[in-house]
Amino acid sequence: MNTVQSLKYRYNNLDVFGKIITINIVVFILAVLLTRLFKLTLLTYFEMPPRFGDFILQPWSLITYGFLHSGIWHLLFNMLFLFYLSRTASNLFRTKMVLNIYFLGIICGGLAFLAVSNIVPSNFLGASYGNMVGASAGVSALLMFIAIYMPDSQIRLFNTFNVKWMHIAIFFVALDVLRIIMGINQGGYVAHVGGYLLGYYYAANLKKGKDIGTGFERLMDSFMSWFKPKSNLKTVHKRRSTKSTRRQKQTTTTNDKQKQIDAILDKISKSGYDSLTAKEKKFLFEASKDD
Repeated sequence: MNTVQSLKYRYNNLDVFGKIITINIVVFILAVLLTRLFKLTLLTYFEMPPRFGDFILQPWSLITYGFLHSGIWHLLFNMLFLFYLSRTASNLFRTKMVLNIYFLGIICGGLAFLAVSNIVPSNFLGASYGNMVGASAGVSALLMFIAIYMPDSQIRLFNTFNVKWMHIAIFFVALDVLRIIMGINQGGYVAHVGGYLLGYYYAANLKKGKDIGTGFERLMDSFMSWFKPKSNLKTVHKRRSTKSTRRQKQTTTTNDKQKQIDAILDKISKSGYDSLTAKEKKFLFEASKDD
C-alpha cells in the first residue's frame, strides 16, 4: 500500500469529527503554501467579511470561515478543544445532533460578528474590523451545550486532576467578555458569544424535549444528497403486511433503545457521568456509533 492509499485508508476510518479536524489541518497547510510561497490570496474569498455588502457576494463564507485559521496556535487550540468536546458529546448523543450544534454555532458566531461589525463599524479602540476566520464559535457552542446539559461532566487534565466542563465554560465566557470590553479582537470574541448563546439555547430546549436542530439537519441531509451517487438498482416492493410488521418491530426496538438512553441521561444529570456502570457507558458508546 503506497503512502496516498495509506493516508486515504486512515482518513476513511476516522469518525466525522476526526475528518473535520483533518480537513482543518490540511486547509491550514494549503493556506500557508498559497500565501507564503506563492503569494496568492485566494482563500480570502472563504473568510467571513465584516461588511454586509461583501458578505452578500460570498454567502458561503458563513460556513467556510470555520475551516480557516490565522496561525498554528489558533488551529491547535481549536482542534484540541474540538477533539475532546466532540468525544464527550458523541458518547451521549447522536453524531448528527453534535454536528448540528457545531455548525449552528459557527453560523450564529458569523451572524453575531456580521451584526456587530455593521452596527458598530469600529471597535472601542477606533480600529475597523478585518475578515474573521476560525472554528472557535462552533467549539464555543459545544462547550456551552455540554456545560448546560451535563453540568457535572468532567475532563481529566494532564492525567492528574479532573475539571468540570461547566467551570471551563465559566472561565472562557468571563475571559471573552473581558477581552471584548478591553477592545481586544472584539469581532472574534463576539463570534464566541454567538456560539455560547446557541449552545445554551440548544441545551435548554433539549432539556424540555425539543431538538431545535432537526430542521437544519434535514437541510444538510438534503444538500448532501446532491453529491451522493444515484443507484441503478430497482426497488422491489414486498407485501404491505410484511413491510408493516417490520416497521412495527423497528419502531418498538427504537422506542426501547431511546427509553434506555433517556434513563441513563437522567442518571447522568443527577449523579454525573462517573456514576454510570461499565455496561451503561458501553451502551451509550454503541448507541452513538449507530447514529
